[in-house]
Amino acid sequence: MMIGVLAALSAALAVAAGAFGAHAAAGEQQAEWLRTGGMYQMVHAVAALAIMGRAPGAAWTLLFGGAIFALTLYAMALGAPRWLGAVTPIGGTLLIGGWLWAGWIYLKA
Repeated sequence: MMIGVLAALSAALAVAAGAFGAHAAAGEQQAEWLRTGGMYQMVHAVAALAIMGRAPGAAWTLLFGGAIFALTLYAMALGAPRWLGAVTPIGGTLLIGGWLWAGWIYLKA
């Protein structure tokens, strides 16, 4: 159940970030970070909902990776130091791992 709750909250945050990027971002780079973060966060929130019953570990990994990836971009868009962008690939690596984990579970089934 907790995966579903967090996935829904993640999707809501993704919509908010995208809307903020479209209407209130300070500049084009900030808007792009918000768009990119929102897209990745949304896709992985929906994916986590889709696989949570069969591959809960992979779903958690997608949510956690999506959060790290997106939140670092959101933070930079809101003025955090750009070195935070060095953390973003950690989220991306978790996303890749979550997809591979999900694929492995479905291959074994």
